[in-house]
Amino acid sequence: MASSVVGVDIGSTSVRAVEVSTSKSKPTLVRFLEIPLPEGAVSRGEVIEPHTVGAVIRRIWSTGGFKSKNVVLGMGNQRVLARDLTVPKASLAHIREALPFQVQDMLPVPVADALLDFYPISESMTESGPVAHGLLIAAIKDAVLGNVRAVQQAGLNPLDVDLIPFALSRVLITRPKLKGTIVLIDVGANAASVVIAVDGVPQFVRIIPAGGNDLTQALSVRLEIDAAEAEDLKRRLGLAAQVATVQERSAVEIIYEVTGELLGSLRNTINYFMNLRPQEPISTILLTGGGAQLVGFPQALAEMTKLPVAEADPFATIAVGRAVNKDELHQSGASLTVALGLALGGMA
Repeated sequence: MASSVVGVDIGSTSVRAVEVSTSKSKPTLVRFLEIPLPEGAVSRGEVIEPHTVGAVIRRIWSTGGFKSKNVVLGMGNQRVLARDLTVPKASLAHIREALPFQVQDMLPVPVADALLDFYPISESMTESGPVAHGLLIAAIKDAVLGNVRAVQQAGLNPLDVDLIPFALSRVLITRPKLKGTIVLIDVGANAASVVIAVDGVPQFVRIIPAGGNDLTQALSVRLEIDAAEAEDLKRRLGLAAQVATVQERSAVEIIYEVTGELLGSLRNTINYFMNLRPQEPISTILLTGGGAQLVGFPQALAEMTKLPVAEADPFATIAVGRAVNKDELHQSGASLTVALGLALGGMA
């Protein structure tokens, strides 16, 4: 096992890296850095320009002093599908080998264009014999390989590609040993992921193709302002109750409309699980991600779902190295959660 692993989260607007040392009894965060990406290098989590992204990753290593070349990447945009799947009980290797012959009807693309995996959750007995219940994970092959190529362009060694909702749940639910049924929602730039875990084990995953950038774009187009001004309005106003100018009033109307659509999708996703598993009542919602920092978003989510909402703490179960600037770390906390979860997964 490597003495340290780096989680690399390639977003639409920046690359985030977190290095975790495994040399002590408790995982220790020893380095982190985020560097913006040129516009168009990545689109909705998919690398369009591997050379450009590779150059940014090289800058992260040289600027941030990263030591390990072993990295774990994450995938979690609309090019990734997670669905419930029940298969005859067998070894995990055999189940994975059989997936291409069992799931074609569940995929939006030919099997040959997808990378498939199975995440087992439980077992039961049916009239036909023992079965395994779990999650089918399917990713578009080209999307995954684009991210891998960008890392290889930077001279790094990709150990694994992990599902972003799993990385998040590892940090925020499994490691803290949270009991009961927990909903973890991550609102990113272009996608929102929902993972529902029971006693620390993910049971349900959905990826919603909407995030913070959709709101910025709506403000920019409809108010006829540039992206930077739209981003400033979004951050400053959020779901405000009172405004001072006509432009702010128009902006808040757009924010309520676009955010309301996302909140409705999140509520419907949670309600679907509750109807599917009424025997497992949800105790709380944990919220993370840059898009979730919108002023008033946690309160609106709590009101719409009628569930308590808490902000997740990604650093509760890890140590922080002496050289790390703790103030900067906690200011960046929500944006670093995915990269931290990827690094922790690479330790296994």
